[in-house]
Amino acid sequence: MPAFFASHESGRAIIEGADARHLARSLRARVGEEIEVVDPAGFMLTVRLDVVSPERVEGTVVSQRAHQPEPAARIVIAVANLPAPALELVLSRCTEAGAFGFVVFQADRSVGRAEKLGRWSTICREAAMLAGRLRVPEVSAASSADAALGAEEFPVLLSRDSPQRLAELTSPRDLTLFIGPEGGWTEREMELAETTASLGPRNLRADTAAVVGLAIALSVRGG
Repeated sequence: MPAFFASHESGRAIIEGADARHLARSLRARVGEEIEVVDPAGFMLTVRLDVVSPERVEGTVVSQRAHQPEPAARIVIAVANLPAPALELVLSRCTEAGAFGFVVFQADRSVGRAEKLGRWSTICREAAMLAGRLRVPEVSAASSADAALGAEEFPVLLSRDSPQRLAELTSPRDLTLFIGPEGGWTEREMELAETTASLGPRNLRADTAAVVGLAIALSVRGG
């Protein structure tokens, strides 16, 4: 069962909205059952439920332990708009792995065109609960690679042909990894990037590149 987000006051935890409905209806939570709840202050709480309804789930905190799952490095994943299954995989898996946030942009060769911020945010929230994270990564959208690159303080465009390996790029601590569409970057887009990096000589799908790139960037910064 995922760890839920809740308000925590005076030894009690309260869950409302969609999370309460999910607990009561889909997971069939019952009074007396114990669940795990994330306290954003840095604790994992064990909560014994005494109120369960689709509108409100409430319980008593019976124990707590220190919980600090967030990476020190803030790695943002900027990904070209992909077909929905691939894009949703990037959002969910990279949230689990520790991405700080996401930017979905329209690359010159993007196949996906829909902008579904509500849906994307829900995917990130569910993945954050599954991973027991303290926060949900924010998702924003950009109209083009130009706009997305210009908005980030330290963008790194991932390209198989780059002479620099991402694993060699150990600073700065915080950066934004740019993952292109399945059709690859155009020459115009490549010229926009001041910093590029490679994940190696193999050709990777965009969703694979996002997860691998994030894992490497976090690993060389201490996880």
